[in-house]
Amino acid sequence: MKRLLLSLLAVLSLNASVKAQLVHLDVQYGENSLERQVLDIYAPSDARSLPVVFWIHGGGWQTGDKASVQSKPQALGEKRFVFVSTNYRLLPSVEMGTIIRDVAKSIHWVHDHIEEYGGDPKRILVMGHSAGAQLAALICTDDRYLKAEGLSFEIIKGCVPVDGDTYDVPAIITTAETRRRVHHQPQATFGHREKFGNDPNLHIDFSAVTHVARDKGIPPFLILYVNDHPDNSAQAQRFGTVLKEAGVNTTLHGAKNTDHSKLNDDLGLPDDPATKVLFDFLEQVILGGSE
Repeated sequence: MKRLLLSLLAVLSLNASVKAQLVHLDVQYGENSLERQVLDIYAPSDARSLPVVFWIHGGGWQTGDKASVQSKPQALGEKRFVFVSTNYRLLPSVEMGTIIRDVAKSIHWVHDHIEEYGGDPKRILVMGHSAGAQLAALICTDDRYLKAEGLSFEIIKGCVPVDGDTYDVPAIITTAETRRRVHHQPQATFGHREKFGNDPNLHIDFSAVTHVARDKGIPPFLILYVNDHPDNSAQAQRFGTVLKEAGVNTTLHGAKNTDHSKLNDDLGLPDDPATKVLFDFLEQVILGGSE
């Protein structure tokens, strides 16, 4: 009953241009009713077999919430997509591997149930911002997580990581720690090294670049990043090069006159350059030129 009331309130709060969108909040995807294993679904009221955008929020793997979606659900609903935004458990309550497995479990739930909400379980596009970009990229390159859920890359039609800095975890650790060291600054007490585990092998294993290879069925990628950010642009370009060398259909877009938060906040807004690139990518890999 609580979930129904929340959904009705969400529908009533939408503006006139998106009143036809149905919203289902706090849908449980786990088996043990854990507080963070929930997701939200935004679907056109007449949705039937529509492609699905699966969104992973950022927040440094420590904070953030599925409700932080700005105008994305409305904009993508108007483009005839079902939009799903997921939560996952956070550091330091759980370790990084558990977070990734939560995301895979959420995708499993979407695959099994999204048809009930008008979505097509065989046409899922994975997106994420910041920490969510790392999670999206890893889920779409390291197939072990989906395989553990009985799934494969076949259902993933595209991946859009947005301004991540950890597609190559050892590289960002070295970059950040060297910068602090040469400037005689103290090292972070809970930086990337600690977040990804103190074992250097884990740093490699949690890096999307590690798992890119030919003939794995890795889906097409659109990598959005802030053009003027030295670390994030370097990570995006490195990841893009690795994908292209493996024969993966890859597009990179370095957004100008923006920053880490604004790039994400503006996605879905009219006249936003990155949004146009995103919609073109969706048209190419998801819609195939038609609805």
